[in-house]
Amino acid sequence: MGRSRRTIPEELLLLALDPATGTTAQPQSLDLGLAGAQLVELALAGRIAPDGDRIAVVAPRPTGDPTLDCALELLRRRGAPVRAVNWIGGPRLGLRQTYLSHLERCGMVAAVPGQMCGVLPTTRYQATDTAISREIRARLDSAIRTGVPPDPRTAALAALAHAVGLGKHLYPGNEGRSSRSRLRDLIRHDPMGGLVAHAVMDVQNGAAAQPRRSPAPAGRQAAPGGRTAAEPARGVPVQPRRGSMARVVAH
Repeated sequence: MGRSRRTIPEELLLLALDPATGTTAQPQSLDLGLAGAQLVELALAGRIAPDGDRIAVVAPRPTGDPTLDCALELLRRRGAPVRAVNWIGGPRLGLRQTYLSHLERCGMVAAVPGQMCGVLPTTRYQATDTAISREIRARLDSAIRTGVPPDPRTAALAALAHAVGLGKHLYPGNEGRSSRSRLRDLIRHDPMGGLVAHAVMDVQNGAAAQPRRSPAPAGRQAAPGGRTAAEPARGVPVQPRRGSMARVVAH
């Protein structure tokens, strides 16, 4: 996988950067979106494929992108297809910072040190080439405006942007209501992007521990939470902490 093309996690993060403040919009859900964007990028690279509501590794060879290859190796070590909602809901400490640092090394953003309340050191990130962000945004705008089915990458990006709540950041206010609605509708144009986007929203809604399943067979009474009486409870994936600061704090 060459590095001439920006990955979907990179594009999602660039979309979320606020040019006025240097912070990221929707920081809590964005972390989930970046984990989901990695899955979409790996699927587009032919390394994984959907298996119902699960993700299966179909080609474990490296992509050449260290961050994606780390995710691919973790998926491979699972040994069996993993539910997308469990993967996305798992701990992803530092993933946003990893991509911000990568964008800085690539010269697409610049780190601006500062302080919060005159005490806490913080780092804000400003886009250094606004043409890149405008091009990404233009692809979404075109898909929304024309109604023409977008390419898989743009469709997946739109699905993730909607899932993490960037619609109100990209198309604010009452005047942006129709655009936000159309952004949501783009989710249907890419099956993998749709699967991942719904998984992101399920994690945010606390539904990660409740897989969609058919009714329990006769003789097995369903327990609260959608489990059968004979089935042990599944562990609830780590949720983003409430109250996280929008700024990235430099340690």
